[in-house]
Amino acid sequence: MNCDETYKGMYLYLDKELTVWRRWKITRHLDRCPPCSRGFDFELELREVIMTRSRERVPDDLRRRIAEAIGVEFSDEVNDPPQGL
Repeated sequence: MNCDETYKGMYLYLDKELTVWRRWKITRHLDRCPPCSRGFDFELELREVIMTRSRERVPDDLRRRIAEAIGVEFSDEVNDPPQGL
């Protein structure tokens, strides 16, 4: 696996949406390629910052419209945002 292939699979890798084999290949490349490893580390840190700093409540009207669009029941409960990726 080369750097281009690794970067193409980055978000699937970070979201844990790859097959075990493909994940292993990317992990192996990251272990051997400091520039790619730094790039992946940066993306992970960026996601963490976004998750911890984006705590604004979504307006109820928007939440209701999204719930209707995806066919789920809207709840007025306030749920805390996820605490990780």
